Amino acid sequence: MSRNTKINALLLLLVAALAVLPLALGLGDDKEQPFSGSDGEAQTAITEIRPDYKPWFSPLYEPPSGEIESALFALQAAIGAGVLAYYFGLRRGRRQGAARAAEAAGRTGAVAEGEATNGGGSGTGAAGAGADSGAGATATRAPGTEAGATGSSPVDGSGA
Repeated sequence: MSRNTKINALLLLLVAALAVLPLALGLGDDKEQPFSGSDGEAQTAITEIRPDYKPWFSPLYEPPSGEIESALFALQAAIGAGVLAYYFGLRRGRRQGAARAAEAAGRTGAVAEGEATNGGGSGTGAAGAGADSGAGATATRAPGTEAGATGSSPVDGSGA
């Protein structure tokens, strides 16, 4: 088993333990709603300290039941996790794409430079590395031309 597999299995076991242990140990058995969340606990604590307390704001939407409230909370968490997963996946994909492009450009540039200095060009150029007219002259790139640009070579005098 590889190191990553062992770490993933340990993390999965830890998450399962965090979910099962509170139920197995009977935590919250002394409460009417043992796992209702911190909002209910805060409201209870405030009314015990100051029974005449009036909230400053009221909720915009009050779900008809606790199950619907839980479902909306789970939906909110799922959307947030999806956004984060998309963002990190996009970053990783861009980084991998840039690495592949740099690797491909390195190989293409080496081949193109070899063709341009060997004098066997056809006048079109490989990856914009500067093509010659076939007479064996070494081509040079004009300032500001990018690799992969199309057009005629600066050697024959007709292009950029």
